[in-house]
Amino acid sequence: MLKRLRIKFVCINMGIVLAMLAAIIALILGFTRHSLERETAEQMHTALELGLRDQRRGYGGPENAPAAERGGFLPCIVAEVGEDGEVRRVAGYRAGDGAEGADAYLAGMVAAALKDGGAEGVLPEYGVRFLLDRGALGTRLVFADLSAREETMRSLLRICLLIGGAGLAAFFLISVLLARWAVRPVEAAWEQQRRFVSDASHELKTPLTVIMTNAELLQSPDYDAPARARFGENILIMSRQMRGLVESLLELARLESGPVSGGEEELDFSALCAETLLPFEPLCFEKGLALRAGLGEGLRVRGRGGQLRQVLEILLDNAQKYASPGGEIAVSLGRSGGRCVLSVANQGEPIAPEDLSRLFDRFYRVDRARSRDGSYGLGLSIARKIVEAHRGKIKAASGEGYNTFTVTLPAI
Repeated sequence: MLKRLRIKFVCINMGIVLAMLAAIIALILGFTRHSLERETAEQMHTALELGLRDQRRGYGGPENAPAAERGGFLPCIVAEVGEDGEVRRVAGYRAGDGAEGADAYLAGMVAAALKDGGAEGVLPEYGVRFLLDRGALGTRLVFADLSAREETMRSLLRICLLIGGAGLAAFFLISVLLARWAVRPVEAAWEQQRRFVSDASHELKTPLTVIMTNAELLQSPDYDAPARARFGENILIMSRQMRGLVESLLELARLESGPVSGGEEELDFSALCAETLLPFEPLCFEKGLALRAGLGEGLRVRGRGGQLRQVLEILLDNAQKYASPGGEIAVSLGRSGGRCVLSVANQGEPIAPEDLSRLFDRFYRVDRARSRDGSYGLGLSIARKIVEAHRGKIKAASGEGYNTFTVTLPAI
């Protein structure tokens, strides 16, 4: 699927670029042809205005201008034609100068132009453009050679095609690289979804197996009342564990579906953290852990009190589970610039760098042996989604004997 998505991405990009490139080349050729035609028209009108007054002035004279391949044409020639169609005088043309049949060639052009009957037009068989003027002084024809213009257009087309082909080849390579980069988030999401289904199935499979086994034993007549009570208790424990897992999954799905509109209010974050710490003091005391708190006063944030309380509860629960026996848990809250900074650190075994980058993934646990102690590997994922919904950030660090989780939120 991802391969097809990359191919589709490249094809769409190349189609768009090809259409744009074709449009640009068409515009360049169109504007160039229009410019050349306008320049030719201006030259022809200028030649018509000069007429036959001075064959050298404005044309450079036959001796100063290179002859064309057919009969020695200059860019424009002017011919005065009698009523019988005979050429009387010519400017800008070297009759019979090393070109056999040049006079007949000119006479043929004049005859073709008069036969056309229009005030101006093109004679494709001669490769010239003509301008006809019937005035009081007689009939005059101006001819402009189009071979140079056509050669310019052909050269420009070749250059555009070469540059366009090289550009398409370069953009094709860029599109392939860009497709890989663009599909990477989709690939990561696909892999995360696949891993989520696998992990969720694994988490649900074990308690379901336990429930089914104990239910089968409960139906067996070979066990006495105390054993049956134990089987029922096991079913109840696993059912509660499954309910906790499902509730966590539903909460995570709700958080990932997008922020909930409304419900935010201005909160005394210092007081909220102090209240959240109270239930954990006896728990830490029972485990022989020292709980040290340094909370700055009067720090206020905007958000949902229940969710922010849940973040701190998740971090404290995680800290007391993974703290070393007799270790310390340190909680601090302060202000840095325009942000509130909450830190929860516990003494314990250092977390490897490769684990730090995955701590907030769903179902990820550094210690897999704790999978049956009520920890589903979803707490930190839920905490991250809540913090991000409050326009904050959460990160983990490990060093100097402490594993530290830091939450930053916009302060009021």
